[in-house]
Amino acid sequence: MTDQVIVQLPNSTPRPARELEDLERVWATPKGWRIVTAVNNTVVGLIYIGVAFLFFLMAGVLAILMRTQLAVSGNDFIGQELYNQMFTMHGTTMMFLFAVPAVEALGVMLLPQMLAARDLPFPRLSAYAIWAYVIGGLVFFTTIFYDLAPAGGWFMYPPLTLKEFSPADNADFWLLGIGFIEISAIAGAVEIVVGTLRTRPPGMSLSKMPIFAWSMLIFAAMIMFAFPAVILATMMLEIERSFGWPFFTAALGGDALLWQHLFWFFGHPEVYIIFLPAAGLVSMIVPTMAQTPLVGYRLIVVALIATGFFSFGLWVHHMFTTGIPALSLAFFSAASAAVAVPSGIQVFSWIATMAAGRRRFRITTASLFVLGFLFIFTLGGLTGVMVAMVPFDYQVHDTYFVVAHFHYVLVGGMVFPLFATFYHWMPLFSRRMLSERLGRWVFWLMFLGFNIAFFPMHLTGLLGMPRRVWTYPAELGWDTLNLVSTAGSYILGAGILLFVIDLFRTVRPGPKPENPWGAGTLEWLPSDVYATRSIPLVTSREPLWDQENLVEDVQAGRWFLPGAPTGGRETIVTSPVEARPQYIIQMPGPGWSPLLAAMFTAACFLLLTVKLVMIAAVCGVLAIVFCLVWTWSLDPGPAKGSVDIGGGMKLPTYVTGPTSHSWWAMVVLMFVAGSLYLSYVFSYLFLWTVSPDVWAPAGAPQLPSPGWPALSALLLVCGSAAIMAARRLLPSPGNLGTAAAAAILVALLCMSGALAIELLGHWRTGLQPSDSAYGAMVYMASVLFGQVAAALVIMGLFTAARLLVRRLDREWRVTFDNLALLYHYAVFQSLFGLALVHGYPRLVA
Repeated sequence: MTDQVIVQLPNSTPRPARELEDLERVWATPKGWRIVTAVNNTVVGLIYIGVAFLFFLMAGVLAILMRTQLAVSGNDFIGQELYNQMFTMHGTTMMFLFAVPAVEALGVMLLPQMLAARDLPFPRLSAYAIWAYVIGGLVFFTTIFYDLAPAGGWFMYPPLTLKEFSPADNADFWLLGIGFIEISAIAGAVEIVVGTLRTRPPGMSLSKMPIFAWSMLIFAAMIMFAFPAVILATMMLEIERSFGWPFFTAALGGDALLWQHLFWFFGHPEVYIIFLPAAGLVSMIVPTMAQTPLVGYRLIVVALIATGFFSFGLWVHHMFTTGIPALSLAFFSAASAAVAVPSGIQVFSWIATMAAGRRRFRITTASLFVLGFLFIFTLGGLTGVMVAMVPFDYQVHDTYFVVAHFHYVLVGGMVFPLFATFYHWMPLFSRRMLSERLGRWVFWLMFLGFNIAFFPMHLTGLLGMPRRVWTYPAELGWDTLNLVSTAGSYILGAGILLFVIDLFRTVRPGPKPENPWGAGTLEWLPSDVYATRSIPLVTSREPLWDQENLVEDVQAGRWFLPGAPTGGRETIVTSPVEARPQYIIQMPGPGWSPLLAAMFTAACFLLLTVKLVMIAAVCGVLAIVFCLVWTWSLDPGPAKGSVDIGGGMKLPTYVTGPTSHSWWAMVVLMFVAGSLYLSYVFSYLFLWTVSPDVWAPAGAPQLPSPGWPALSALLLVCGSAAIMAARRLLPSPGNLGTAAAAAILVALLCMSGALAIELLGHWRTGLQPSDSAYGAMVYMASVLFGQVAAALVIMGLFTAARLLVRRLDREWRVTFDNLALLYHYAVFQSLFGLALVHGYPRLVA
């Protein structure tokens, strides 16, 4: 499809009043209890950030209770088992239920405003992901009240968390609950990637994109590649606990270090997944407070990309004391130090921007939190370089020095920018601003309290106090430092409590103040439930500063899409690099199906935790049904043709192939699936490498003859051929697609048959997954194969049904395009898996 060229600039002709009425009608927010069916980013985003902040408060209460226990030696305020559950829940809640969801929520809330889009491209997917997180997260946190909370640390290292040493269901709540919540985060990442690349306003090329949009794009890309590793790890540990497949049991060829590799391949990038959006927010606040453009925009973009790239080479930073080879230590130590360089570029850019606008720089509560962030995060970065040095890390590993370091990085690098965000962007969502006077009290209480609480921990760690101890003897001399840290935690808590009081006292929905800070970016355009009245042409990075009369022209509907030309919700899709208009997305409105799908998904995972398998299976089926209900209407077809969007331009309302936003979403999903599978490949080769004689003992059953995998491969290739045939057999508009539906069913039978033959071959040889790590990894390949095959069966039957009711043809075929993409990916993955499992170690031995 050819990108549209803009032929007219603001249209001075007065817009008809009915256009505004149409916008208000189609974007109206449900009232009363039906608010839970809303899918608008401003509604679900507020719910998202509100629940994430609630988790922050609850995890903070746990932290204060733990600090109370550690205030003096020999304290019995909290028992050992409860303390173990508390520090596990504190870390898990802060990392999984607060930090990543909070910055993802800010993306859902702010990105459409910054991009002048009406909404993100998949609003029901956002609603589903958010409700799944809310329901699953709240149920998971309540386990602390029933003695069911996990007690193995937020990292859940085996062998401590194996069934032998943790026989209760506590660990299963972590494994199934957190694994499920990470899937929700990935759904949000798909939304953010496609939204950032495809729903920018006309003219906003990548070089004009707000820094926060860049940071969220990199954030989402990092989630795509990092989170699958921990999802695979949780799957493997839960399977070992439930069925005895020995992935992490050394006696049968497994290795507990495999968990550490998978977990920290996710865990260390997660630090930067949290930090990069916060840094992007700072890069938006500083120019506004200085009333001058950001110094070094391109350098900051490069630094963000470099930080995301380097972060995937640092995971062994957490494993220096595990006995890995010296060459690996040298490489990962250098990489851990090198990642400080792009962070330094950003710090110097912010300082230079403040210096450039020093005569106009406004000291507000938001700018105070930014300055506090610079101080605290820089200290955290310095101690990060210290622990990157292997000899020093040997001395402080698993001491309170590390506790101090990562709190300086995470609280300084994320929490302080988050509070700056609350004060800076609150006028977008409330008719009353947070109090600047109370805000200064909040800042100083938090800043002083944080440093009083955590700076002494550096000294406590150097004196030898280990992490994760619930008490300590008096003669070790740690009492004074611990008492000071506890006092600091109370001061920090008082600052946060004062903020909460101000939040409830002042925040009210309603007409919003107009750009109180004099910012230059698009989120400060006048807005309503439909976002901006019209979508402008952007010619600079600070359009509100540089484009004369932009606010008045947008408000008067003189730019693009001033009404609802399709009669429903829509926004403009632009090209990914230059942001040239391409077509109009028709988006769904409120509905019960995303909420119900999320409820039953959460119920499925949580019921599996307590081994109510049949009820869980029913909930899983219902979750799939409601997902299909909501997706049935998402492919509206080309019936509405092209529509006038203003500016002398007409755009189509339906496209297929690589231009379609859903095609991009499927490609993102394929990258996620590929990352999960590469994590499996790493696991397979790791276990084979570290214990080749133990993981597949001599005399143990081996794989079937090569004829079995060859037959599976043949069926897979035939399935791909059937999908290609189905494409050629798609009917003309208005006709039944019986032949194409039959070809799709043949492809599904081929995929299912290939999986069945692979499993039958293993069964005939007597190879059992519980006998050795080799058997477990071979069957795990089939599990991953079956996972994709199950998704394809559901999608294939859904597509065939649309063909049989005349809702899919040669022109109306986005659903089929998505099926074909995933099918061909699945064939490639499965062929690679067959070659891996049947070629190693057989062909190498």
